[in-house]
Order: sequence, then C-alpha cells, then structure tokens
Amino acid sequence: MPAKLRRWATTAARANAQVTLRIVNAAEGRRLNRTYRHKDYATNVLTFVYAEHSPLAGDIVLCAPVIRAEAKSQQIELEAHYAHLVVHGMLHLQGFDHERARDAKRMERLENEIVTRLGYAAPYAVRRQTRGNSARPGHPQRRNGTSP
Repeated sequence: MPAKLRRWATTAARANAQVTLRIVNAAEGRRLNRTYRHKDYATNVLTFVYAEHSPLAGDIVLCAPVIRAEAKSQQIELEAHYAHLVVHGMLHLQGFDHERARDAKRMERLENEIVTRLGYAAPYAVRRQTRGNSARPGHPQRRNGTSP
C-alpha cells in the first residue's frame, strides 16, 4: 500500500511537496477533527498545511474505519476511495477548497481528472449515480484553525 499511496499523492501534486500520509483509527480521527475543526466525529480525511510555498509541506490523515464504511455504503472499491481521498487531501494542501460552489466544482473536476488518470472511476460521477448527490469528503483545516 505505501507505493500506491505515494503514486496517488505524486500524481495529484503540482509542485514538490513534503507530505506525511497517516492512516488512523476512529478514536484518533475523532480527536483530531474535534481539536482542529471543532467537530466531534471522525471524518474521512484531514489535511494540515505547514508550508504553502515550494516545497509544500503538510500531513494528510486518513481515517480507516470511516473510509471503509463510506466505500461500503457508496458501493465503491475501497482502494479507489483511498485514492480519491489522497487526491482530495493533496488538492487541499495545494490551496484548493470547496467552500463556494464555484470552487467546489473546480475541485471536483480536478479530482475526477486525477482519479481517472490513476485508473479509477471518476469519484463524483460514481457518487451521483449511487447516492444522487456529490457529498464531498471531510473539510480539512490548517493547524492554526483557518480553512485552506
């Protein structure tokens, strides 16, 4: 899996980046989400940006039980969901967000392009077919509590 994680991250990177990808359990995911986003539940992915200039630096935290449950409920391959969430986190690291509708469309388009380049189905097309909407992954925040 480490080689796949690296490939997914480097494919999404537009510049040099120093990134730590961590896979955590639900308790740690909930603690991080509560501490940095003030939301008391585990979320699928959190991105922490440490440097916004080249090389970019940050952490991407993936919550395994949440990702597994989402893949099952959305009827998508677990590996494809991990790939999508790594791409999603890498885009946040690079300053993309989905706070406004226009930004969300741009980010979703990029995610679909990158994930299909990696050989998986476009994640938002799949979600629209299986759930009727395009619910986005968890909204990451920076260590200082501001949105990317």
